[in-house]
Amino acid sequence: MIAPDTFPAAATALILPGPVGALEAAVDVPVAAEARAGVAIICHPHPQHGGTMHNKVVTMLERSLRESGLATVVFNFRGVGASQGTYDDGRGETDDLLAVAAWAQRARPEDVLWLAGFSFGSYVAARAAPQLPVRQMVSVAPPVSRWDFAHLAHPLCPWLVIQGEADEVVDPAAVYAWVAAQVEPPTLVRMPDTGHFFHRRLMDLRGAVKNGVRANLPPLRNVA
Repeated sequence: MIAPDTFPAAATALILPGPVGALEAAVDVPVAAEARAGVAIICHPHPQHGGTMHNKVVTMLERSLRESGLATVVFNFRGVGASQGTYDDGRGETDDLLAVAAWAQRARPEDVLWLAGFSFGSYVAARAAPQLPVRQMVSVAPPVSRWDFAHLAHPLCPWLVIQGEADEVVDPAAVYAWVAAQVEPPTLVRMPDTGHFFHRRLMDLRGAVKNGVRANLPPLRNVA
């Protein structure tokens, strides 16, 4: 389905316009009574290592934010699934995210915008955030040793970072040091006995996300 001018009222697969062609995406909405004036875009892990919008951590991030009352958008970066183009080392993927965000802002102009990402997706979200009116960032297992997070502008919004203490892909100590070194450190949640892909810990991740963003949730839509 080609993206409409308005946000779908139910779970829908979409084709969004991207910088180098079509971007495969899917949207969902919360239960009407719990709906809040916000939309969250979630970015998937590295395309060259099997990362897609169907990744289990991405799926749990989407669920956690939708259960918190936000409409959600997941999408495949260029060259993944039905998305056109080829991998571009984070640069083109940032442009993809900016295009998705532009559509979301057109479709839900009254909503605040949240960004979330897992692993490589957290790097792309952090690259794009200074160019967007982001009101909440969620970064899960940010690969700070692999990508240049240190020179990225700090987003002007609350920032939640969740890191497994037994991560075999991302160095937990590097993440903790990066968080501590920032002038305005993100809120850090350390998850014991948790590897990179959160095997057997996905429900704990759900709780960490929902608890971590609760204080910054936008208002309910059904409040008179």
